[in-house]
Amino acid sequence: MAVPKKRTSKQRKRKRRTHNKADATAIQECPRCGDPRRPHRVCPSCGHYDDREVIAVEEF
Repeated sequence: MAVPKKRTSKQRKRKRRTHNKADATAIQECPRCGDPRRPHRVCPSCGHYDDREVIAVEEF
């Protein structure tokens, strides 16, 4: 069985793992109400998606 000749250093190991991170959540402004929302999803504050009401949101 193959065995590494030298120990992998912390720096080399961390360089290899630099791409293993979570991406930041994308946030867009709702064109109707201006509140932040995730793209391609119904706006949680106004309930609209693609210029039509999908969810009836209660107003307080």
